[in-house]
Amino acid sequence: MAKVATRKGVHTLKTREINMKHNRSQGLKLETRALQGNDELIIEGYFATFNNRTELWKGAYEQILPSAFDSSINGDIRALADHDTAKVLGRTTAGTLDLTVDNKGLYGTIKINQNDPEAVALYERVKRGDIDNCSFGFRVIEEETIFADDGTVEWRLKDVELLEVSIVTFPAYDGTSVQARKKEFELINEKRQKESLETKKRELKERYTWL
Repeated sequence: MAKVATRKGVHTLKTREINMKHNRSQGLKLETRALQGNDELIIEGYFATFNNRTELWKGAYEQILPSAFDSSINGDIRALADHDTAKVLGRTTAGTLDLTVDNKGLYGTIKINQNDPEAVALYERVKRGDIDNCSFGFRVIEEETIFADDGTVEWRLKDVELLEVSIVTFPAYDGTSVQARKKEFELINEKRQKESLETKKRELKERYTWL
């Protein structure tokens, strides 16, 4: 496979598309834990794992590199229910959400507010196994776009702005951001085809010049 482009420099897209929020789920499972002594209720698990290809649509993949969260892991990040900003479960700056990165991926620990009936109810649903999936929301800062000889494409996320992590009922992709990916793929692929055609024309011209 050949490296085609990075988000920094080669292909220029509209700012709205570059800075749009993406929601991704890798089908990872969360668990609950009750801390003895202080009666704290915890929901925890990996919200993202590294170096695993996720299929966005047939022939199109996305992969998170180990460096992806380095620049934003210490930021003001929230834990939400189903990506709903009105349903905040925890926040890093409040000490109710702890996020760490290890060799496997992004691990999160949410301290449930026991004075919040909806949060406690969600904890119980995760404990029972009714809800156990998670997702994360981000904006792309830097990525690589890789085209393979078999026609597939892969985006490798090198640096992202992590906005939130979520406990979700259904682990699904954000249709809007996937459509943006498709448009990006079409634009880049069209440019590659034009460049390839121009190269062939130039080679033919040079060949006949020497005849």
